[in-house]
Amino acid sequence: MPNLDLPILVVDDAKFSSMVVGRTLRNAGYRDVRIANNATAALEFIEQRPVSVLIADWLMPEMDGLELTDQVRQQDEQDNHYTYVILLTARESVEALSEAFDRGVDDFIYKSDMTKQLIPRIFAADRMADRQNTLLKANSLLIENNRELESTNIIDLETGLCNNRYAREQMGKCLRQAESRGGATAYVLCGIRNWQELKRKHTPAVISELAVGISRRLSHLIRPMDFLCRVGDNQFAIVAHFPNSDYCTTTAFRRVFDGINHKAFKTTAGYLSVEAGMVLCRADAQNGTPSVQEVERAAVQGLVDAYETRRFTETVPEIAEGA
Repeated sequence: MPNLDLPILVVDDAKFSSMVVGRTLRNAGYRDVRIANNATAALEFIEQRPVSVLIADWLMPEMDGLELTDQVRQQDEQDNHYTYVILLTARESVEALSEAFDRGVDDFIYKSDMTKQLIPRIFAADRMADRQNTLLKANSLLIENNRELESTNIIDLETGLCNNRYAREQMGKCLRQAESRGGATAYVLCGIRNWQELKRKHTPAVISELAVGISRRLSHLIRPMDFLCRVGDNQFAIVAHFPNSDYCTTTAFRRVFDGINHKAFKTTAGYLSVEAGMVLCRADAQNGTPSVQEVERAAVQGLVDAYETRRFTETVPEIAEGA
């Protein structure tokens, strides 16, 4: 069954020609047919309300059918819409038609046989336009759903650990807990110093195995109540709260540092050793409560120092004045 509510726009500077096309369409039962006498008016109609099918004369003053098609395609791109373009023409050369197809025209109707060709071509245009617009809407919905998933995703898909978003959420909670109930917040940043060197030597599959192996070992080395997250390609973070700030020292995490550096990881390429640098960024309410960003900034700088000294270092965040 044809869609008799199909929005159609007819554009022709010759009023008699546009009247013939419009009358033929209405006689066939189509109810949503608009007529424009030039390309500029047609574009205004489309801006007001998109159409599914555009029927335009190829030869028009000021802006011809091909130029109008260019403008319509730009508008379609902005509106995430597809307009099926049919040109009315007396030109039958292969070169002319090839040029038109290259410019984005979908179909032609020869003026010499217009009354016989029009309605069957509209049937085909209806199916194609509906299919294209359905696909565009579905794709738009998928993109929106993916954005929503990304905005709420807290899992690193490769290792199964929580990601940087989750690490920041937990750090914020720990900082607030230390501020209200005392104690200290620990943010331990662990970076694999020779990660790029390993990536140059081994396939992505092997590097993925290594990342999973590191995440598993870290999971076994941390305390049960600590949070472990993968915050970068070669960086892992431990977020923890200590009720007694005296215990928030590198000693509490020494076994993590030793466990990563002193034992190789089994992969399909053999046993691989990593060089891990670690820094403890410590914050407690007695010295003021830093922001999550201030803790991260101090930890990253501390990790650079840890890479240079090859030691497990400790640092404190710089709190902005007035915070």
